[in-house]
Amino acid sequence: MATKIEKKIVNYSVRKDEPQEAVRKTAANEPKPVASSQDKVVQLHEKLKRPEMLIGSTYKVKTPLSEHALYVTINDIILNPGTEHELRRPFEIFINSKNMDHFQWIVALTRIVSAVFRKGGDVTFLVEELRSVFDPRGGYFKKGGKYMPSLVAEIGDAIECHMRMIGLLKDDSLDEHQKKLMAEKRAQYESALEIVEAKDAGDFPKGSQLCNKCQTRAVIQMDGCLTCLNCGDSKCG
Repeated sequence: MATKIEKKIVNYSVRKDEPQEAVRKTAANEPKPVASSQDKVVQLHEKLKRPEMLIGSTYKVKTPLSEHALYVTINDIILNPGTEHELRRPFEIFINSKNMDHFQWIVALTRIVSAVFRKGGDVTFLVEELRSVFDPRGGYFKKGGKYMPSLVAEIGDAIECHMRMIGLLKDDSLDEHQKKLMAEKRAQYESALEIVEAKDAGDFPKGSQLCNKCQTRAVIQMDGCLTCLNCGDSKCG
């Protein structure tokens, strides 16, 4: 919109740009963006480069399926060391053994599991997946009485043990009431076992099994058949 000038112009001046020094002062007084601590947190992902040195643990897996043991080594990477966001996460896995019968699938398994580790995120699902693998020939009991359905399942058990050690999995420990109940049940069982052992310790061979019929530890292998020396009960009739 045009403006009509009705008075005589008697004075004028040219407007100049602000001096550079004033501009700098204005910029200096403006608040600067504050970097969030979350912006500096390093997350584990597949493009994260492997450090020159990693810390880890080696677990010995000895099964009745092989003369030689397996040694499962899991190396961990430390993220954001020295900060409140410090995390220890599994980065790679190696399995070594003198037994070369399972070499191909063991190498394949270690590469796949290592790739999943480096992807980041929740990798605890690997434990359940590996422990769900069953050997068609049957499983076995490891030292301590824990049943393992396959060799792959025991490798998964070693990974679970490591994840609990670094805090990635939480221990499902019993509460005080459950611990007390388990202690009472164990004491009752051991007391009954001592009574049975005291009853037949001097009468029957050492290592005899408990008879289901007379509840006496007097069952032995005789002529290829389990036979009770106390009541005569036999599996062969």
